[in-house]
Amino acid sequence: MSADPAPQRHPSPPDSGHRFDAGRRWEARLALAFDRRETSHGGRTRLTRAHHRGPLRVQRPFYPEPLHPALVEPCHVYLLHPPGGLVSGDALALEIAVEADAHALLTTPAATKLYRADSQGVTWQQSNHLQVAAGGLLEWLPQETIAFDGSRGVQSTTVALSGDARCLGWEVMALGRPEGALPFVSGAIEQRFRLTRDGRPLWLERQPLDPHHARFRGRWGQGGASVQATLWAAGLASPEAAVAALREALPAAPQWAVTQRLGVLLLRYLGDSRNQAWDYCQAAWQTLRPLLAEREACEPRIWRT
Repeated sequence: MSADPAPQRHPSPPDSGHRFDAGRRWEARLALAFDRRETSHGGRTRLTRAHHRGPLRVQRPFYPEPLHPALVEPCHVYLLHPPGGLVSGDALALEIAVEADAHALLTTPAATKLYRADSQGVTWQQSNHLQVAAGGLLEWLPQETIAFDGSRGVQSTTVALSGDARCLGWEVMALGRPEGALPFVSGAIEQRFRLTRDGRPLWLERQPLDPHHARFRGRWGQGGASVQATLWAAGLASPEAAVAALREALPAAPQWAVTQRLGVLLLRYLGDSRNQAWDYCQAAWQTLRPLLAEREACEPRIWRT
């Protein structure tokens, strides 16, 4: 009588997070959804979904803004990434959905750090998908990103608007740490932006940040600047009037400029001061918010800590 054959073993796929080659990958995902609910004081935005995997979380929703019977109450949410930065193999994905007539403001408690790539040159990935339904409003106001020398990765932001949806957001990027004599002289970062309304592209952009490319030093490109910022606003009743308001409100300086096309307002900063870039973006937001939301700017408390 022959013995039964030994059961075949099927090895489990390796945990990519414990690899040390180019296949290494640590994933983290966070999906948030907001809708409008009627209350005795009028409409209020509620956080209705918060699904996460890996080290991405949110604190409880905050409602710091005064009630207004004709306006929905905005919901402030702080996005938390406990590691505080991205290393080789990290893959962070955020999916934000603002439903009809809701109003959400999202920010972060501190700067995001993009650390130097490992000896294998493994990249990191960060993707944000922001979706706003008709009548909704999303304010995307993360604190700055600091890219350490040698960092390698792709940072992409997609904004999908429906109907008369509105969105205002920014991205502030500081390259290297000049104060510590550690400029951004190696590595490669690619930024991608895509903004659509009802599927129609309104703003598409791809920006490589490579210190070995002529664009990085050329006056026609980066010009050697170590800090850059882009602020966008879509859904303004009059983008032309908003451009004029910003030119009136912000001090004239060669580091910034503003324009609009296809209903999308863009403010750009190119210089060497993180604080200056942040101040310009915050001042622009304070000017644009009443035009976009009929509310005065309400600074998130986390910015003061």
